[in-house]
Amino acid sequence: MLKTLLMRKKAAASLLAVLMGAVPLLHACGSGDDNGAGSGIAEEAVGDPVTISFWFPWGGDFEKEFRDNVVTPFETNNPDIKVRMSFVENSDNSQASDKLLTAIAGGKAPDVAMFDRFLVGEWAEMDALEDLSAEAEADGMAGIYYPNVWSEAQYEGKTYALPWNVDSRAMFYNKSMMKEAGLDPDKPPKTIAELDQMAERMFKRNARGEYDQVGFIPWQAQGFLYTYGWNFGGEWERNGKLTLDDPAILRALQWMQGYAKKYDAAKLESFSDGMRQSGTNPFVSGRVGFAVEGNWLLNGMGAARFEWGVTPMPTADGRSSGSWSGGWSFVMPKGAEHKEQAWRFMKFIAGKEGSLLWAGRAAAGKYDLTSIPEVNERLGLDKKKDLSVFVKLLEHAHIRPVTPVGGFLWDEMYRVQRLAVSLQGEPKALLGEMKKKVDAELAKVKARSTGGGG
Repeated sequence: MLKTLLMRKKAAASLLAVLMGAVPLLHACGSGDDNGAGSGIAEEAVGDPVTISFWFPWGGDFEKEFRDNVVTPFETNNPDIKVRMSFVENSDNSQASDKLLTAIAGGKAPDVAMFDRFLVGEWAEMDALEDLSAEAEADGMAGIYYPNVWSEAQYEGKTYALPWNVDSRAMFYNKSMMKEAGLDPDKPPKTIAELDQMAERMFKRNARGEYDQVGFIPWQAQGFLYTYGWNFGGEWERNGKLTLDDPAILRALQWMQGYAKKYDAAKLESFSDGMRQSGTNPFVSGRVGFAVEGNWLLNGMGAARFEWGVTPMPTADGRSSGSWSGGWSFVMPKGAEHKEQAWRFMKFIAGKEGSLLWAGRAAAGKYDLTSIPEVNERLGLDKKKDLSVFVKLLEHAHIRPVTPVGGFLWDEMYRVQRLAVSLQGEPKALLGEMKKKVDAELAKVKARSTGGGG
């Protein structure tokens, strides 16, 4: 498990040993009273505010904006608590932080950390996060969030995080290109078959045989195998068990590879490379007919010089509305010194009041979403043109499996996807290999957790 989170570096084994045995960590769900040991709350003079540490990985203006709009109001309402914010970047290109993991292992964990919900299962499995179940139940936190978003903060029946922001995915469609292709711009595709037929009419090559515009590239933007596995009616997890051999996932990968074969994988890659080099989002460029994207793209659609729309992603049966969501959360790392104060801070910033302050600030993205339906409604996000599509999809959006091998599974999914669309393997064999590797990794993780392996 630790190997995955540390990008499978050689230091993983030694850190795991420290984490699991060398450092006595404080018990979960504590009240914040360390019984006088160390330099905790008991040593603070009566009346002095307790300073809690909050680590976050977002750069830019985030620290100032978050302090001004959320932290300062919290401190004003809670004069016994001060918050020390620290920017701690994530590792390499991952959403995990080696520095946070090392701090936990060394007994110097911050009190609160911003954390990608996708990793909750992995870190909970290795006992790197405090169990917040008692606090969350006492304060009725579960009821304020979208149910599927809340489930992403759970692992094996316990709560390890409080959700914060959220996203969902839908299909952007270029109405201008639809008109040029002789299609009704007000009738976007509802089924994958309709998508294929419409997209086919939009591909255009220049005199050199290169694509000037494309109808659709399934693996572009948010077009992951995860996405289409669900859209083809499959499940990545069922009753707590990974189902990587779901026939619908195989059909999805075969379909993706079909585009690479039909439209020339090399030519499609050349088109995508040109888009990356230009620094322009492919859909915003006006040269892509259909694209699977997240609600965040709405913030940049003002630059588009064509007519466009947003609709739920097409699915195999055309009846279900496919989407999946992710986002960030706040966790209490294992060994947090000031648990009671940390929980009060988490409850505020991830709750209705803090979420409303952040999402409603003047500098907020006009199309950003919170994990709390009531907040989205109060801000009118469920009524906003185009964004309302994404808000509605949140009600039934899928989440990636909450598993201790979530990161490993993601990497394997992306690896086989790249091989398939590069025509470097047959989908059935690639998925079989992926399942074998993921199952083996999961077995290793579970063995470490029970002391049966190193």
